[in-house]
Parts: sequence; structure tokens; C-alpha cells
Amino acid sequence: MRTLCSSTLLGEFFVIGFAGLVAMKDPDLTTSTVWTVCGIAMFLSVALCGVVTRPAGIALGWALQIALIAAGLVVPSMFFLGAIFAALWWASVHYGRKIDEAKARFAAQAAQAAQADSAAPGPA
Repeated sequence: MRTLCSSTLLGEFFVIGFAGLVAMKDPDLTTSTVWTVCGIAMFLSVALCGVVTRPAGIALGWALQIALIAAGLVVPSMFFLGAIFAALWWASVHYGRKIDEAKARFAAQAAQAAQADSAAPGPA
């Protein structure tokens, strides 16, 4: 799960940065406001890569997805991009958990096989 979720979050890092460049064209927004908000969001997207395996990390990731969609109020294309990344986030969490379960199952089978091989009597 960590790899899939981290990949999605790193993609969001770049999208947030590009959205900041687009938002700078808005005459009602100051450069410092745009880059403060974008900088915090970009930092969160990278920081979340380290905590995605914890339950709070997934919840914070969902909060970031909602914030990206809400950014469409400032940069209209973010409605679409935020929805795309929310779908990617869902897929990363959903399929990442399935992959983790499969890895654990295979590891348990390998451990059982190794234990059975070591318990079997050797050649006489």
C-alpha cells in the first residue's frame, strides 16, 4: 500500500505546484498567499508518504483529496484533477491493502514450507 499511496501523493505534489502557477494569474490573490497555501499542501503531500501505513495517514490523505477538489474554487481545472486524484487515492488504498494481504499470505506459506522442510527427517 505504501508504494501505491506514495506514488499518488508525489503526483499530487507536482499538480499542486502547477496549480499554484496557474493561481498566480488571479489578480485577487497575492503571490505570498498562493505559495503559502501551495507550499503547505505540497509539504503535506510529501509528509504523508511517511505515514500512509498508519490509519491516521489514510484519513489525512482523504482530507488532502477533499482540499484538492475544493481548490477548484480558485483554479477551476482542479475540480477535475482533484476528482482524478481522489479516484487514484481510493485505488491506491484499496488495491494496496489487497497487495499487502497477498504478500502476508505468501510469506506465511513460505514460513510454513520452511518449517515443514526443517522438521522433516534428513537422509539416513
